[in-house]
Amino acid sequence: MLFKLALKNIKKSVKDYSIYFFTLVIGVVVFYVFNALDSQTAMLSVSESTREIINMLNMFLNGVSAFVAIILGGLIIYAGNFLIKRRKKEFGVYLTLGMSKRRMSMILLTETIIIGILSLAIGLVLGTALSQFMSVIVANIFEADMSRFTFVFSADAAIKTGIYFGIMYLVVMIFNTVSVGKARLIDLLYGAKKEEKLRLRNPIVCFLLFIVAAAALAVDYYTVTVRLNDIHSETGLIIILAVGAVSTFLVFWSVSGSILYIVTKMKGYYFKRLNSFILRQFSNKANTMVMSMTVICLMLFLTIVLLGSALSLANSMNSNIKDLIPCDVMIGKHGDDGGDVVSAYIKEGFDMSVLQDVEVVKYYDSEGLTMSDTMGEYLEPALGNYIFVTRESQETFMSLTDYNTLARLFGNEELSLKEDEYAMVADLGIVVEARTNSMRAGRSFEFKGHTLTPAYLDCKKGAVTMSLNKSNEGVVVVNDDLLKGSKVLSQRIFANFKGETKEELAKTDKYVVDFFESRGGINEDMYYGTKIEMKEQSIGLAAMATFISLYVGVIFLIASAAILSLKELSESTDNVERYAVLRRIGTDEKMINSSLFKQIGMFFEFPMFFAIIHSIFGLKATNNIFAVYSSDKMGMSICITAIIIVLIYGGYFLLTYFTSKRIIADYTYRQQ
Repeated sequence: MLFKLALKNIKKSVKDYSIYFFTLVIGVVVFYVFNALDSQTAMLSVSESTREIINMLNMFLNGVSAFVAIILGGLIIYAGNFLIKRRKKEFGVYLTLGMSKRRMSMILLTETIIIGILSLAIGLVLGTALSQFMSVIVANIFEADMSRFTFVFSADAAIKTGIYFGIMYLVVMIFNTVSVGKARLIDLLYGAKKEEKLRLRNPIVCFLLFIVAAAALAVDYYTVTVRLNDIHSETGLIIILAVGAVSTFLVFWSVSGSILYIVTKMKGYYFKRLNSFILRQFSNKANTMVMSMTVICLMLFLTIVLLGSALSLANSMNSNIKDLIPCDVMIGKHGDDGGDVVSAYIKEGFDMSVLQDVEVVKYYDSEGLTMSDTMGEYLEPALGNYIFVTRESQETFMSLTDYNTLARLFGNEELSLKEDEYAMVADLGIVVEARTNSMRAGRSFEFKGHTLTPAYLDCKKGAVTMSLNKSNEGVVVVNDDLLKGSKVLSQRIFANFKGETKEELAKTDKYVVDFFESRGGINEDMYYGTKIEMKEQSIGLAAMATFISLYVGVIFLIASAAILSLKELSESTDNVERYAVLRRIGTDEKMINSSLFKQIGMFFEFPMFFAIIHSIFGLKATNNIFAVYSSDKMGMSICITAIIIVLIYGGYFLLTYFTSKRIIADYTYRQQ
């Protein structure tokens, strides 16, 4: 009997529960897809080092899943509370007809179990299908062989999803049962008629708090963008985040408490069409959700920053593989023992016959010349941005011939110098700018009895070593004659592997790695780097950042949109009588629908607007943090992030609008 009644209630209210059910299904899908990554990648044919990277990625995702489960659990509890509020009158009727609270709780418990099982089942089916596409994405990222690709269902991911969601549903069931059990009959029957009191806060207090909060945010924005390197500890970062969160709360508190006061003074706008109704509805909701709006705004901010930064990092690192790793291997030797690097490695037993297109370049000591000597006061803006950029940092010199050899290799501009001229080359943005300013000012310096003047008006952008990231804080390029007899800091061999096939190149790569590993790996004297190894490291870091950011970001986005949606649907249920009054006084359907669309739009836009403002500075800060990887082009990443937000956040907005529209229309139909 209870099961039949619960099933009948679900069928009757299926449209009202669409947001709740939709959110549960999406949560299961996302949870399963990311936790099934281990099973999906097990069939991929990858190298041992790539397999280790994928295993590490899975380990991180498993850890993040616990955090995601907490977020989803809170969301489900919030949604459950909405459902109880939506059905208070129904429960009150049950009690009036003589049903005990225990029996009523059992009905609600049965409904929750049915909805939970249905959402879990549908979510697992959809998740299993989508996880196959995840295999293709992972294979593409890691350039894996998919010849062994088969349809895979991850039992471990399904069990983990079932356990996590089972615990969530259990908590929801307990919460709902206790909530209904404590409710009084009068509250159940007339709870929908009770309105949250609209509070007009003191406008002067609101204005003063807004100014204080805006000033605090401005200081935060300045600190994380211009003075980011002044943050030297976790405590400093925590303080900045705490100030930002509190200031955001005060902004919402002051704006929501004074917006109605402000617009009522704008008589021409306030009394136009249904603006007074729309603004009072919006003000009422914003007033009662200050804390929720703050949390939602911060979650949206984190979503934008996480997705934008991770995608930008991945794009930049992929670009760096092409730009900063132009050949198959770099082998180096520190120090100046009078010999050349090739002979030194042949003496160590290295087989040079496995290499082709061999180029050897040298890097020279500056004989005490520091960055402060070459750049003077123009160095100041670059100080503190990188640990190796200080006033006492020693410069590194290269001969014109050696640099032009590298320029051809890296696809950079070749240089030409007259007697007693110098050029500077760097690839770290702030340092490039500082060096350019010094050269444009005609900065000269003494070296070996010669006064060197700049040959160009700008510092040339370029790399002088193979690396995953931009690491050239600057080298000084001079004519070859000036470096005769100078101390050699290091020598490097840049070369390609002999062989045409992927297997042949991998074999030579393994030979190089094994050669160094047999001698204790990289040490103070000898070092190396291969394109294959660097590429795998780059891909692994990019994949880890992208997947974890997508996982957390999408969950935050779903949670934010769902909370707003459920709150709006709850308000629409409570306010159906107001819309009925609008119809009775002659308001046409088009105007009513327009007012509903506008107030829901304002409700969704309110936290997003401030989240976008926060994100502008947040993305700037992360771009500075990852400057050594960044390509300085975040446009594509921001576009992709915007598409994800529009699809999920915009999807919830439209679903909320059409569901609210139906709730209001159904009430009107019943009244006729």
